[in-house]
Amino acid sequence: MIISKNTQTIQKKVYIILIIGLIVRSIIAFFLNPGYDEAYYYLYAKNLDWSYFDHPPLVALTTGIGVWITGIVNQFTIRIGTLILHTGSLYLLYLTGKKMYNQSAGFFALVIASLIPIFQIAFGILTLPDVPLIFFWTLTLYVVSEEFFNSHWQYKPSYRIAIIGILVGLTCLSKYHGFVLGLGLVGFCFSSKPYRRVFSSPWLWLSFGLFLLTLFPLWYWNWQHDWVSFGFQLSGRFESSTDIQINILNLILFFLAGIAYLFPSFSIPLWWITIRSFLIEIFSRPHYPSRLILWVSFPMVIGFTLLGAFTQILPTWAMPGFWGLTIMFGHYVCAWHREFPRRIKNWLVFSGIFIYTLFTIGLLHFTTGALQKPSPLLSMGILAPENDPSTELIDVVQLGERLNSSSEFREAFSNSDFVFTNAYYLGGYVAMGLAQNEDMIDMPITCIGDDVRGFEFWQPLEDFKGDDGLFITLKVFGQDDVLINEWGEYFDSFNFVTEIPLLRGGGVVETFYVYEGQNLLVTNDDLK
Repeated sequence: MIISKNTQTIQKKVYIILIIGLIVRSIIAFFLNPGYDEAYYYLYAKNLDWSYFDHPPLVALTTGIGVWITGIVNQFTIRIGTLILHTGSLYLLYLTGKKMYNQSAGFFALVIASLIPIFQIAFGILTLPDVPLIFFWTLTLYVVSEEFFNSHWQYKPSYRIAIIGILVGLTCLSKYHGFVLGLGLVGFCFSSKPYRRVFSSPWLWLSFGLFLLTLFPLWYWNWQHDWVSFGFQLSGRFESSTDIQINILNLILFFLAGIAYLFPSFSIPLWWITIRSFLIEIFSRPHYPSRLILWVSFPMVIGFTLLGAFTQILPTWAMPGFWGLTIMFGHYVCAWHREFPRRIKNWLVFSGIFIYTLFTIGLLHFTTGALQKPSPLLSMGILAPENDPSTELIDVVQLGERLNSSSEFREAFSNSDFVFTNAYYLGGYVAMGLAQNEDMIDMPITCIGDDVRGFEFWQPLEDFKGDDGLFITLKVFGQDDVLINEWGEYFDSFNFVTEIPLLRGGGVVETFYVYEGQNLLVTNDDLK
């Protein structure tokens, strides 16, 4: 087999992009403090189970692998799994585009996906359920492209159908979005005459059986816990109001936020080619690779965008759909590049320069407080710490050092049986802070509040009734009389211990308050 020089050149560029991207994302992952979801998923890794209250189990493995390998708990080690998996996702995206269209289309899809900000952050830096979701989503599409778009004129189902069942199951074990991928594949086969052969193939029945078997951790855990996770995902996230009301303003704001997260120079043409391809599929001759991408991606993009008119949703929820559409985007860019090579090159270069300039400024501020008042780098700052959302990212290493250096905290800690917080996400930060000290890492941590998420299953209050607890919270929740009145009734006595300030750029950006309670009087049932 003779490989052309152009093919070899593109392949080398692919490897260079993957390596440079991994280096850049690793630098950001090393310096950027963990988000509250990331800290919470560290608790998944500490409490391994078949599944979890608010997510399937694979995020526990991707978060924990770096900690288990290194024995170190910090923002970088909990992201090692993300850095590795996303590199694989990008390469699979290239291979899928190459198979569905051509090598150049796969290459441009890789370049675009490597530049889009939310893809880099949510899929490539932070440890989130989206990370394994995108990996197995892309691996599924690659195997599907090998199955459906081979060199044979007449399609005949093969063993790959069974593999696809396993991969869709693994996608669902990453995040519940995986079920949309499975339904999209069914819809594609049903709407495409050459591929309806799948429904009469014995491989499909094997695939469905393997799919259910792969999902064993998910349905087994839910069966043990009265299907609570399914109930939470289907209704618990959207029960802020009993009346369903359409808010057009929220719909517009969510749409515009998506444009910004994807970056306008990419998101605007991405929306355009998506709508154009959709209309072509309806009114013109079908192009099966594009039809496949639309079936698995477009419903998610449209569905979550419209859902933004009814309730508050997170921007990452629609992004797996845009990730799939990037393959088709690469196909269009490949055609544009043949006509306007210089314009396409300038578009990608200047977009990349602008995006990485923003990344650099953002990382400097998040780590050094470059834009805060007072600023360690500028003559005058822009943001006061109390108005700066970046302070919500807690420096867990500094937190651990300050907890260890506080004699008041250490004395209270030695006399306590457990630690608790009043917000589920705060428990993750506290756990990562305590993990900086070997003699504190094994302390049980729980949560008392209206939304305790996984703590109800990991460390229920029933385990600590009659024990002494150490309460750690943030300044934003109040202090002194406010907290004593709110939490004092749960113990025989409840007293202030100390406060732990966190610094950035020479100024205090966050303060933790510590209280000790003696003899816990309540359980989860008492608080319901």
